[in-house]
Amino acid sequence: MTRPDRRITLIDVARAAGVSRQTVSNAINAPDLLRPDTLTHVRAVISRLGYQPDRGARSLRTRQSRLIGYCVPPPDPDRLGWVLDEFLHSVADAARGADYHLVVFTPESASGELDTYATMLQTGCADGFLLTDIARHDRRPGWLQRRGVPFVSYGRLSPRVGKAWVDVDGASGVAKAVDHLTGLGHRRIAFLGWPEGHRLGDDRAGGWRSAMAAHGLDAGDREYTEDTISAAARAADRLLDLPDRPTAVIAASDSMAVGTYHAARNRGLAPGRDLSVVGFDDTPSAALVTPALTTVSQPLRDAARLLVEMLVARLAGEPLKRRAVLLDPVLVVRDSTVSPPG
Repeated sequence: MTRPDRRITLIDVARAAGVSRQTVSNAINAPDLLRPDTLTHVRAVISRLGYQPDRGARSLRTRQSRLIGYCVPPPDPDRLGWVLDEFLHSVADAARGADYHLVVFTPESASGELDTYATMLQTGCADGFLLTDIARHDRRPGWLQRRGVPFVSYGRLSPRVGKAWVDVDGASGVAKAVDHLTGLGHRRIAFLGWPEGHRLGDDRAGGWRSAMAAHGLDAGDREYTEDTISAAARAADRLLDLPDRPTAVIAASDSMAVGTYHAARNRGLAPGRDLSVVGFDDTPSAALVTPALTTVSQPLRDAARLLVEMLVARLAGEPLKRRAVLLDPVLVVRDSTVSPPG
């Protein structure tokens, strides 16, 4: 018996289970080495005693922190809250299931981000990293690859810097929006996107152009601007100033869709009645704005699970079961898309 105020140790579990300390250790760290009946018995004793492995001691033995580093982008008051909250929760849940924890950090400046990665590696604050917001000519993947640091990316990578990535097929998502709008009877469908050269923006714009061509429609009504509500409102104004103005606008993000709402209302048009609007990302605000926004939803939980699986395999030196995974998004139809007026 152990005192109720004393921490249960591996030795206590071994004694209670009638096995060696190594057998208990194997049940925790290498279960495939044990017979199924032995593993079931030891795990039952672990659960009954409430034993918690000493993470600090294990880190000293394995030289692993069991921590995954993730740099979050700075907030922008002129943008809707990105899908960051749900993605973070999903990654944290998946990491915990693999006995890892997520370390979220923000560098002092964009130019100092690589210095932050270096400091975290030197101080043992992370074993590997999850990258997001991958841009063209992004320095992070190559920097980590040259140093042999395990990492995965939510966003497509160049084959020369890595193959462990998961991404969402933005072109497919926007094409579904075009299909939905043409099904409602729209023929003048404009696109409001990010400046050309942005990886995600180009992907989504390409989906719009291809889908418009597939429906035999002109893809001339388009504007490109920064991903903020105010900039999108100004760009949408230009679209709505066209002599034959569009009856629908597909925006590259939910923030830009809300900017389109503002532009429409400023000239007496009602979104969801006089102008159909589609966003992208299905941020938490999408269902709360009026009218509720039709938008493209990313499969965040699937992406998080796959990314953690990939990174844990890389940290263990194991071959990847899957790599370079492209997920298909879903169009969530709400009140902002209707048949064209008249």
